[in-house]
Amino acid sequence: MFKRILIANRGEIACRIARTCRELGVEYVAVHSSADAGALHLRGAAAAVCLGAGPAVDSYLKGDAIVAAALRHGCEAVHPGYGFLSENAGFARSVQDAGLVFIGPRPETIEALGDKSRAKSLMRDAGVPTVPGMVEASEDPAQIERMIREIGLPVLLKPSAGGGGKGMQVLRSLAGLRPAIEAAIRVARSSFGDGRLIVERYVERPRHVEVQVFGDRQGRVVHLFERECTLQRRHQKVVEEAPAIGLPPAVRARLHEAALRGAASIGYVNAGTFEFIVDQDHDFYFLEVNTRLQVEHPVTEEITGLDLVAWQLRVAAGEPLPLPQSRIEAQGCAIECRVYAEDPAAGFRPAPGRVSRVAWPPGIRVEAGVAAGDGVPAFYDPMVAKLVLRADNRPEALRRMREALQRTVLLGLTTNLGFLTRVLEDPRVQSGDIHTQYLDEATALHEPRSGVAAAVACAAARLGKPAESASPWSAGAKDGVLDRRSLSAAAPLGSLGFWAGDRLVHADLAPFIDGGIRACVDGQPFQVSFLPAEDGIHRGTVGGLPWAACDTGTAVELQLDGSRHTLQAAGSRNADEAKAAGAAVAPMPGIVTALPVQVGVRVAEGEVLAVVEAMKMENQVLASTGGVVTAVHFSVGANVNVGDLLVEVEVGES
Repeated sequence: MFKRILIANRGEIACRIARTCRELGVEYVAVHSSADAGALHLRGAAAAVCLGAGPAVDSYLKGDAIVAAALRHGCEAVHPGYGFLSENAGFARSVQDAGLVFIGPRPETIEALGDKSRAKSLMRDAGVPTVPGMVEASEDPAQIERMIREIGLPVLLKPSAGGGGKGMQVLRSLAGLRPAIEAAIRVARSSFGDGRLIVERYVERPRHVEVQVFGDRQGRVVHLFERECTLQRRHQKVVEEAPAIGLPPAVRARLHEAALRGAASIGYVNAGTFEFIVDQDHDFYFLEVNTRLQVEHPVTEEITGLDLVAWQLRVAAGEPLPLPQSRIEAQGCAIECRVYAEDPAAGFRPAPGRVSRVAWPPGIRVEAGVAAGDGVPAFYDPMVAKLVLRADNRPEALRRMREALQRTVLLGLTTNLGFLTRVLEDPRVQSGDIHTQYLDEATALHEPRSGVAAAVACAAARLGKPAESASPWSAGAKDGVLDRRSLSAAAPLGSLGFWAGDRLVHADLAPFIDGGIRACVDGQPFQVSFLPAEDGIHRGTVGGLPWAACDTGTAVELQLDGSRHTLQAAGSRNADEAKAAGAAVAPMPGIVTALPVQVGVRVAEGEVLAVVEAMKMENQVLASTGGVVTAVHFSVGANVNVGDLLVEVEVGES
């Protein structure tokens, strides 16, 4: 076993790898960017090395700096985690050339399977079922058009060098076929530097099922069963399960056998995942191979009781696989939910920020990359944590996970916690009647169930509860919390006023018999209960929905049914404060990647004024009104913070 390794990653996966290192007695060196100085994944490391500035290209993608750090600090191996350089054959080769061990597949394996066209050809030759389509990728529009007409509609155009669903396009009509092909080639060139496309028959409403495989240097290959990864949003997995939902035993066995056959045919070493799409008749087709540890590997660990990171380290050190296939068993059902710093109600816009308070649910596995006080930078993937648990069956796993989500508190950060709860409560998700586009189509799940009024009612409970025996007019009442001048029969406990964004709202407070507070907001009554504060977090329910809050000194950070609300006292600003109608501000911290307007240009309402990239996603800043651009305050490549004024538009004619 290695004595010391370098973990070439960040966030929850770096923390996950570090945990296994500690359990095995392996020292580890951590790397970080300047934006991650003091991050959770650096704690406990034998050394922490700053690779450069915040953007990944200046830090976590600097392979030469990572290799140099590993050599300088006496490491024997490098674990890439996932993302960043984990599937970069050149990086894996440079690690080996430096005399270090790359904890993953061979560079030539990564190279071969990283090209979707070549991977598909290899699997077809190995007898693994593949989707009907082109054998070789092409960027010849005429050849692609001929193949589309031969395969028949609908078809899927995929960039051969792409990943994560970026650049994929479904064609359902022959009308405008050539322009659509040429546009897809341009997108592939600009996104990946490679315009070649793969054309495949598009499988309608498929499920996404993957098989975990492991190989050692002695030539053995095993599978560790399959995972259900159908619940996706824009090709990004959100909820994963093991085993797959309702597969007939014969289909399950054929799926495992196909993955083993494919892995054996290429002499696969270390951890890998064979991904398949499964149609409504349970026919399955090879999709791709991920030559690394997967984000969702914990569900496999939960049903097998195995540590896949420990397996990776042992295999990389030259040891044989810890278990033969006959001794690998699966029990129960495991589920994983990915917690993202994003705003589901705003099109899942990334939402970097700083965590004020954290409380994880007890009794389940939490893979987290943040703690209270940590920042979530705009430069990286928005995933901040994963909640994982195992139960005897799927209904019990879903029930327990819903409870866990409702008990998770991440104050100060906008997250998808409420969205995840709504997903797991959805009848079709519970029955397993899902497909890979389901979450994109089920737009009702994107919207929070609770609004500003309920949030203010929670804040009323947080701030308006009288002291132990005090009435609001007693000497013990906290000055500035209750408005004593407004005392009335309708509000015997006083009134509270808050700014919720640009809206000023009030809550009239009265007791109710169960010991909580009745808050009337805009004429709507809410019964609010509360629990004793713990670690600076106040909790309770409103209308049966859970809430948690903390006072940051300048605002009340409040999480209601998983959705975030930031409330400020009514006296914190004047009612006439308002943003100019033509001001376009940055919706989040990030980097300006495009400014398609200049001073003096007339723009229409809804026109793009700027593009800000954060957490791998581009966000368009649109004109809220028509007019003339009078000022552009940043240039392309500039770093901006949330609320920064980007472009000013003078409203009206000129």
